[in-house]
Amino acid sequence: MPQTETARKAVPPTGLSPSRAGDFLTCPLLYRLRVIDKLPEPPSAAATRGTVVHAVLERLFDAPAAERTPERARELLRPQWERLLGERPELLDLFPGDPDGAALQQWLADAEKLIAQWFRLEDPTRLHPAERELYVETVLESGLKLRGYIDRVDVAPTGEVRLVDYKTGRAPSRDFEGKAMFQMKFYALVVWRWKGVLPKRLQLVYLGGGGDVVSYDPDPADLLAVERKLLALWETIQRAVATGEFPATRNRLCDWCDHQASCPEFGGTPPPYPLPLLEPVPPAQPAVPPAASLPPARSAEDPTGDARRSETSEES
Repeated sequence: MPQTETARKAVPPTGLSPSRAGDFLTCPLLYRLRVIDKLPEPPSAAATRGTVVHAVLERLFDAPAAERTPERARELLRPQWERLLGERPELLDLFPGDPDGAALQQWLADAEKLIAQWFRLEDPTRLHPAERELYVETVLESGLKLRGYIDRVDVAPTGEVRLVDYKTGRAPSRDFEGKAMFQMKFYALVVWRWKGVLPKRLQLVYLGGGGDVVSYDPDPADLLAVERKLLALWETIQRAVATGEFPATRNRLCDWCDHQASCPEFGGTPPPYPLPLLEPVPPAQPAVPPAASLPPARSAEDPTGDARRSETSEES
């Protein structure tokens, strides 16, 4: 049988990010379709708006502190959208049948509201980020590679480190704050293992809804627990890769999934598995932690997620 285009491109996963860990725990088939099969997903207006808002907040810090004003941020909005559109012309398809540009203007106005919300939550004239949109990566003693992007790293004059992530969705309820903070604990673990520095504070800045700032001060026991969970998860993923067994799992995010045509839960059929199958691998102990212990890649309140970059390729 001739090798398919997908099979030629498919490679086993080499590491984990918070998003892909959430994918597997939400639905192993979703993980496979994104990471191994690399099936394309159409862009969404919400995720693209998040990309542009993040770009504005990143570029705003290029200006001197006194010039980091709401007016300056608004001036950056359209140029950042046009820059992104130049890189990805297909994004214009987000606004079909919009000859007068009214839909685009409303979309930009919604992005402007998110930026205005940020100024109510933080004062950029008093912030001096050490890093912005920082790519972090480390390899644990087990060989597992962890990677991701941190929106902002603040370092106090006394040396304490704060990791900050912007979210364009609403803040979760208190019952789900722990799941949301998992992403930040993941980043803290990477920084700790990479630089030997334990971040003092982890901070999520939610721009949707009424806006909110959620902070957490980790300790070594927290991060060691996260490390154990990730190692157990990675063993489970490796067994799935070896056997090709990535079951579909129905969950509250299925209605927004782009891969229903490939999902047996919706009468679809996954594409042929593109990697060679190995002998069945016996289950490892301890088993992978339950889905409740790690967050899904998307929230029900913001089903399109908060992706700003194509993480499928970088996290495979």
